[in-house]
Amino acid sequence: MDVFIVLLVWIVLLLLGMPVGFTLLSAAFLYFISNDWNLVFFSGAKLVDSLDTFSLLAVPFFILTGTLMNSSGITERIFSFAKSLVGHFTGGLGHVNIMASLMFSGMSGSALADAGGLGQLEIKSMRDGKYDDDYAGGLTAASAIIGPIIPPSIPLIIYGVVSDQSIAKLFLAGVVPGIIMAGSLMVVAYTFAKKRGFPKEEKSTFKERGIHFKKAFSALLTPVIIIGGIFSGLFTATEAAVVATVYAMILGFFFYKELTLKKFFQNVVDSLKLTGVAVLMIVAVEFFGQMIAHEQVAMNIADFFLNVTDNPVILLLLINVLLIFLGTFIESLALLILLIPILVPVVMTAGVDPVHFGIIVILNLMIGILTPPMGMALFVVSRAGNIPIHTITKGVLPFWIPLFLTLLLITLFPQLVMFLPNVLSP
Repeated sequence: MDVFIVLLVWIVLLLLGMPVGFTLLSAAFLYFISNDWNLVFFSGAKLVDSLDTFSLLAVPFFILTGTLMNSSGITERIFSFAKSLVGHFTGGLGHVNIMASLMFSGMSGSALADAGGLGQLEIKSMRDGKYDDDYAGGLTAASAIIGPIIPPSIPLIIYGVVSDQSIAKLFLAGVVPGIIMAGSLMVVAYTFAKKRGFPKEEKSTFKERGIHFKKAFSALLTPVIIIGGIFSGLFTATEAAVVATVYAMILGFFFYKELTLKKFFQNVVDSLKLTGVAVLMIVAVEFFGQMIAHEQVAMNIADFFLNVTDNPVILLLLINVLLIFLGTFIESLALLILLIPILVPVVMTAGVDPVHFGIIVILNLMIGILTPPMGMALFVVSRAGNIPIHTITKGVLPFWIPLFLTLLLITLFPQLVMFLPNVLSP
């Protein structure tokens, strides 16, 4: 069967609302069966190959760390500390929302964990402060995507595994872009607060800030332990994920004493569900990718890009447009695993560092989860805050501006991404 017919079947299944992982598997198996492949032998080998990577073990542990943090009272302490730092500025709780997301991103590595856990608290506080629902929901969704840029990051781990790049370097590369994102979001939050007359919070005293810092200190140590451990050589990124999980359990059970066995087992179940989705996607894309490779689709795409231009900046801008477009229709994890083996050789041929490219890709995909109709962050925030999707979509539109500006900055100026990896990585 012609590969383009199979791709058409895949698109139709997507439009019918079938889960992305199953659409990929269905399309791939249709191709293999119609072309007389030995599925029994081939499938077994592919299943093993797709998951036989030690670094992928970090994914379920970082997912579990994020859920444990949400159940242990850590999000409340982080939010209170952020409020004591920036709540008194014009924009008040908007800045607190962004600052809290920046802090939490160093613990969970997931945009959806931020949007679902911290987001519920943020929206409630902003409602109590007389902020509009569209603004509260839109800002909460936009600030949540800082999580996968700042280390530790689940998408960066998957990118590193698929592209065979140093996860430690990728973690370092995300620091400056993440801070730029937070700063630019705060500028827009300030502008809207001025325009709509949102209130400031009462300024905290140094003593009050000290009290909130003391309460949040143990939680704030999490990214220090993770990143410090990796770069001191104490453990790998995968082992760091396990350490983070154990540390979150210690905080929840013994330090803050808000994590019960019932909550813990529920967190494990929730994490297994999310891990199952990730595993299904990885396996599905492995099969789908085999079809793409067999039909030399990847080579044709690479030739197309390189025939259009060999200028690295123009090439990256074209890829940005492609990723933003595809990200509005296709789930971000599927896109990540599917496109990276195709695009990384293309950009490397043009002289682009794959670590730099990794941050560009992840930011593109995170903007995608803020974009209807597949915008998962919008749905999660809608559930967390009981706000209609159309209201959140309206509220998130102004925050696309700083995110796109950040994307343009890191595309045009690779030094912003590569400075820390070049200076600090061994």
